[in-house]
Formats: sequence, C-alpha cells, structure tokens
Amino acid sequence: MKKIKIGILFLLILLSANALKAQILTPVHWSYGAKRISKTEAVLFMKAIIDNGWHIYSQTVKDGGPIKTAFTFTPARGYSLIGNTAEPKPVTHFEKVFGMDVSYFENSVIFQQKIKLNADQVTVKGQLEYMTCNDKQCLPPEDLDFEVVVK
Repeated sequence: MKKIKIGILFLLILLSANALKAQILTPVHWSYGAKRISKTEAVLFMKAIIDNGWHIYSQTVKDGGPIKTAFTFTPARGYSLIGNTAEPKPVTHFEKVFGMDVSYFENSVIFQQKIKLNADQVTVKGQLEYMTCNDKQCLPPEDLDFEVVVK
C-alpha cells in the first residue's frame, strides 16, 4: 500500500510539473549568425521570430515606455564594434497603456551589428534584453545570453 501511495504522489508531481511547463509563454524565438564582409570586417545577425499577435520593442523606445530591445556585447581582443546595432524601420503606434507612441516589430526582425575583426576566428558573446507584448498583456522583460562564431 505504501508503494502505491508513493507511486501516486510521484505521478501527481510529474503531472504538476508538466502543467507548469505548459503555462510558460515563449512567443519570441532567437537565432544568431555572422557573415564576413571583408578580411577585417563582419556583420552579426540577431534574428527574432515572433509568434502571431505578439511584438517586441525597438531599440529606440523613449523613457517612460516599455522596455526597449538592447544588446550588450562582451568586450574581447578578437573584435571591436563598429557603430551601433542597426534595425529595420519599426511599426510605430500609440499605446494607451504607456500613453505614448512606441515602435515595435511583429512577425520577425533582424538586428545587425558590424564588427572589426582582429583575429581569423572570433567568438562574440553578449546579452540581449527585450520585452514582449500582445494586445492583452506584456510578459516580464527577458535577458538572454548569446554567442556567435565568426570564421
């Protein structure tokens, strides 16, 4: 009888864990890549695929608005940044909840960072922060570590 109770308890724990896992929303899926454009320069690509109905915010959101997308690159001897991270033209719309115009991306977006190479092969590491919203809710800001190898 004791074994049956332990088995039932274990099964309930497993079912609870799966139910909690199913409730975690992840409407943005990131991928990373790089392309050499010369012997001494490359472009990094940080691509977000965004689920239907959701959006992430531009890097240019003004203070008082939602959390803007931001990239932080870990300094290393093998490379240096050239300029700021570029983004395509976002959608700009007035959002009542923030009381201001905000710029955001839907469906997908590719951010690009040009770098100067100081070595033949470089691993660029960094972190990105972003916030995801739809017309009903905003998820807490998320921080992700990334790594891109440039060959």
